[in-house]
Amino acid sequence: MDTKKILAIIEAIAKRIEAEKNFLTELDNEIGDGDHGINLARGFKAVDEKLPTFADKDIGAILKGVGTALVSTVGGASGPLYGTAFMKAGNVCKGKMEITEADFVAALDAAINGVKMRGKAVEGEKTMLDALCPAYKAIKVGIDGGKNLIDALADGVDAAAKGVEYTKTIIATKGRASYLKERSLGHQDPGATSSLYMLQTTLEVLRST
Repeated sequence: MDTKKILAIIEAIAKRIEAEKNFLTELDNEIGDGDHGINLARGFKAVDEKLPTFADKDIGAILKGVGTALVSTVGGASGPLYGTAFMKAGNVCKGKMEITEADFVAALDAAINGVKMRGKAVEGEKTMLDALCPAYKAIKVGIDGGKNLIDALADGVDAAAKGVEYTKTIIATKGRASYLKERSLGHQDPGATSSLYMLQTTLEVLRST
């Protein structure tokens, strides 16, 4: 995967988040601050506007630039969390104009560990990790088993979608949703949902290029 594909993926993610911002905000109205979609769309609009300045950068610099833009423009918890994820992934890809399947797995692992560190959260607490962690495991199993990135990522998207469904069955213990305790049952997590959208969009771009 080269820089051109990375830029295409980020541009497509920005469009997807904009398209889904109202639904993400509705989800957040149920169990959070009611601003997840609006805030994330604002952040990715800023990212999209900066994309031309990333055109000659390596993949690590592109991902770090995305992370920096998200941290500086997205309010609430999602800005620091997604920003950290992209910046940590960028560290793994530093200086690379192309990344391998193994690089992708390592970057996703670093992103997830960044989210865990920043959010002081683990899988099973009704957060974005409930989509990202199952996706990572499925992708790694696929790559280690000899699958190409597209096929492994398809497994990851399926696992993330199941993770989003799983968030409906558990009580939130992190963030604003944790204040609701048992009342958070039955609601899917907005962060897990936006994480799923990003993985789905990445797969769509890779399949179309």
